[in-house]
Amino acid sequence: MRNVKVAATQMSCSSNIEENIAKADRLVREAAKQGAQIILLQELFETPYFCQKEKADYYPYATELEHNKAVNHFKQVAKELQVVLPISFYEKKNNARYNSLAVIDASGEVLGRYRKSHIPDGPGYEEKFYFNPGDTGFKVWNTRYGKIGIGVCWDQWYPEAARCMALMGAEILFYPTAIGSEPQDSSIDSKDHWQTCMLGHAASNLVPVVASNRIGMETDEDSSINFYGSSFIAGPTGSKVAEASRTEETVLVAEFDLDQLESQRIEWGIFRDRRPDLYKIITSYDGEQMV
Repeated sequence: MRNVKVAATQMSCSSNIEENIAKADRLVREAAKQGAQIILLQELFETPYFCQKEKADYYPYATELEHNKAVNHFKQVAKELQVVLPISFYEKKNNARYNSLAVIDASGEVLGRYRKSHIPDGPGYEEKFYFNPGDTGFKVWNTRYGKIGIGVCWDQWYPEAARCMALMGAEILFYPTAIGSEPQDSSIDSKDHWQTCMLGHAASNLVPVVASNRIGMETDEDSSINFYGSSFIAGPTGSKVAEASRTEETVLVAEFDLDQLESQRIEWGIFRDRRPDLYKIITSYDGEQMV
């Protein structure tokens, strides 16, 4: 029996970086108080979601990993509370900029970074203006409490990413997120679609999924996004075991037995019966296999 407690959090963000870090700190401590050992904070929580508009004024938000305020703050918190913390941040590396995530183990050590692979580009979500495509590839982290895979927001819409991490041994998948209304069409509500995609990752890979989204209305000039929260934790068959509201700052906690889940994956035979020799078409853009 190898039990682990995981947590998803959600909160609103202001333009004050120190206040956002302090609020995230409170949520992490609340989750740890409830016994959580791996705690997920949302995407780019240090700042408002600045990608609504293409503005060079926001480039200075980017920092080197070693100098990032949130990462350095939560290294100490992770060590103090003995928890694992994936921390999303806007990374500067020489002339490149990435939507990155640092994985902090329960010792306070940074195990490494992941750079968001899929970069969206649409009204209100103008991320290609700010971020280079991630170059790390998908990664799995052997933390004190288990092997975890982490995708960032738009990555969560791709079953290929979830399957790659599962094949690499991920026992739980985590997705920090910033998603809400569509500025160009207020009638669109993607909440159910968003959750269903990730529930499918859980069910098809037989691993729990943890998603953390932000809440609140954020406005930049003539663009507004109402971030709809609805953070959740899913079990290995794709059912939600905990879900937050659209508006409330909160912490969700759930417990899983990783040994039991491993046995379940073996019994189902999903990975035994795969046919990677037939999947080469997935590496194409247009559905035609290159000769």
